[in-house]
Amino acid sequence: MAAPEEPELSQAQTEKLLQFQDLTGLESMDQCRRTLEQHNWNIEAAVQDRLNEQEGVPSVFNPPPSRPLQVNTADHRVYSYIVSRPQPRGLLGWSYYLIMLPFRLTYYTLLDIFRFALRFVRPDPRGRVTDPVGDVVSFIHSFEEKYGQSHPVFYQGTYSQALNDAKRELRYLLVYLHGEDHQDTDQFCRSTLCTEEVVTFLNTRMLFWACSTSKPEGYRVSQALRENTYPFLAMIMLKDRKMTVVGRLEGLIQPEDLINQLTFIMEANQTHLMSERMEREERNQTQVLRQQQDEAYMASLRADQEKDRKKREEEEQVRQEEEKVRQSVLAEERRLQTLEEEKERKSECLPPEPLADDPESVKIVFKLPNDTRVERRFLFGQSLTVIYDFLFSLKESPEKFQIITNFPRRVLPCLPTEEQPNPPTLKEAGLSRSEVLFVQDLTDD
Repeated sequence: MAAPEEPELSQAQTEKLLQFQDLTGLESMDQCRRTLEQHNWNIEAAVQDRLNEQEGVPSVFNPPPSRPLQVNTADHRVYSYIVSRPQPRGLLGWSYYLIMLPFRLTYYTLLDIFRFALRFVRPDPRGRVTDPVGDVVSFIHSFEEKYGQSHPVFYQGTYSQALNDAKRELRYLLVYLHGEDHQDTDQFCRSTLCTEEVVTFLNTRMLFWACSTSKPEGYRVSQALRENTYPFLAMIMLKDRKMTVVGRLEGLIQPEDLINQLTFIMEANQTHLMSERMEREERNQTQVLRQQQDEAYMASLRADQEKDRKKREEEEQVRQEEEKVRQSVLAEERRLQTLEEEKERKSECLPPEPLADDPESVKIVFKLPNDTRVERRFLFGQSLTVIYDFLFSLKESPEKFQIITNFPRRVLPCLPTEEQPNPPTLKEAGLSRSEVLFVQDLTDD
């Protein structure tokens, strides 16, 4: 039994499919499609789920394996820098530390127990992301209200969008997860993140995305990056065609140390970024070359089509001219045939020629345009139309003509008109018993 065919994708789904493959680096188009279909074609959720799998977090659509996946923290390609809290100094410092230690242990223990128990009562609301952009914008507003406007330029979009832009622009992406309840967060934001040198460094070197872990979007990224403590920073870049975490900075870090560590991470991975840029440039050049070849082919095809069109037009014009000539010849033949038939009919309808000794007979000599002389007798009582029909029936006569007397010179009204529907008789026209009439050719007129 044949497997059912998969439905065709729309243009929007095809674009999402290619974008998802570009972001995740998956080679199997079928796997990309299955993942997007599982997430109802929500590309941000699909990318996030894929990143979770890469970081060792099971996919929400796959059952957990028998042995939990572990993140390989010993991978030499990921630079990790953790700042430990300073140890107490002096007798007074140690005394304060020892006095506060039971209270801290009790507070954080009770807090962990409360959070653990709360999970059984109701699910963590941060696990459901409904408005990722709103989470990021809300964090930016609360950050500015607390720490002012002097801060690095926050990326105002989702984590997936930031990854997409960083990959498209081949830039570093620095991710900051803001732990609101952590004791070092406030000092890090005021003394490190919002300092002028850090702001200038971040704004000129990379994209900067940040969100609070108390927001669903920040919590989702936190589950993907698996931070150990706060403040937490992760450097991400395109490496081996995948967006990869290449550096992790955790703990309270000073401005100068932060800049030095980020510079070290960037320099250590500069060759990878240059390689990606060269590879992309080669792909772009190949694409441009292919596009130029396609354009040249299309231009050649259009030229051939235009040549064929002109050839067809010329052939059609020649055919039409030949047809026009043929129709003209046929029309002329039909006209001549009609004329010949009309001459025969006129000849048959002519009254008989009277005898020479008939006292009513009139002898007329016609001089034709070709200098031919024709003689015939008519009766005084006959209409001038009879004379015209006689001449018309002759093969030597032109198609159109008029009959003229010489002395005095005048045109005989042989054909009926509106003013004179009945032409006069020979006697009424003033003809004598012997006349010489001239036939004038009017065909050209």
